[in-house]
Amino acid sequence: MSIFWAIIALGALIFIHELGHFLFAKAFKVGVEKFSLGFGPKVISKQVGETEYLLSALPLGGYVKMVGEGEEVELSEEDRKRSFADKPVLQRICIVAAGPVFNLLFAYVIFIVIYMFLGVPAVTTKVGEVLPDKPAARAGIKTGDAIKSVNGRPVTRWDEFAKIIFDGKAVPVQLEVQRGSSLLKFTMVPETTTSKNLLGEKVTRPVIGVVAAGETVTDHFPPGEAIVKGSAQCWNVIELTVLSLVRLVERAIPLDNIGGPIMIVKMAGEQAAAGGVRFLAFVALLSVNLGVLNLLPVPILDGGHLAFFFIELVTGKPLSKRTREIAQQVGLVLLISLMMLAFYNDIARMIASKA
Repeated sequence: MSIFWAIIALGALIFIHELGHFLFAKAFKVGVEKFSLGFGPKVISKQVGETEYLLSALPLGGYVKMVGEGEEVELSEEDRKRSFADKPVLQRICIVAAGPVFNLLFAYVIFIVIYMFLGVPAVTTKVGEVLPDKPAARAGIKTGDAIKSVNGRPVTRWDEFAKIIFDGKAVPVQLEVQRGSSLLKFTMVPETTTSKNLLGEKVTRPVIGVVAAGETVTDHFPPGEAIVKGSAQCWNVIELTVLSLVRLVERAIPLDNIGGPIMIVKMAGEQAAAGGVRFLAFVALLSVNLGVLNLLPVPILDGGHLAFFFIELVTGKPLSKRTREIAQQVGLVLLISLMMLAFYNDIARMIASKA
């Protein structure tokens, strides 16, 4: 089943990506000869007008073949006017950028749908564990207590409570907790601790030494608030993706964190088993990653083509064919190297999990 859910997730992302290229090509009157989900030998095809729609054997990508692309043939005057290469550079930029931008917009819509219709699982303020010899334990907090307010500010969700503590700069805090039918008040001074965050950065922050019980409720939001929260979530994921790439280059995050198709298949199955909201959030995360990665200025990716077009926009003339070919070859080597590293990491994780 994991493979099935991975195909669903990747198929949706590839379709959205190629749809962006396709729609903008059509909008600028560029002829589209093929629209393919997947690479390699075709499994199913259907001709509609001038475009052949394909489902191909290798589901790890897709392509939109426009008039004049990949051919060394003389085009007729009519076909030349409908070719991608004949369009103004700004139109070519829009066509190429549309793919990754559609992936980012797709993630944005998914997050809004989750907040508005499906609901977001939220952890309550019930305490599941009190760490020994920490401020909360010394003050008298016990497992099972439900935190109701921090310094007079009502809280109902664990992230609200944690944010107030983290932002408090280790100053004394007063908690109001419910224990059975009683409301009790406790005062304590958080202590600072240093740990690493998801980006491998050392972070020092105040803590009181409590762990959430993991009790969850589902929060739904009205349209306006859902749009605001969906927008913020999408931007947070984009920012985290970009920062993660920077930290990978800086080696602050080890390269063995990079995952490939095997990891995606495993995670797709796990998220689908956890429920529809978790799976959709996973698809949105993948969509952001696909969009951001494709915007990197690496030849062979959309971002590499965009870099060529921006150079053309500034200089007034395109790069020579030879320069583009060399750059594409370098980009291909980089991409294959990255894929090999991802496969290696996937296999190493599988072996380690079975050891």
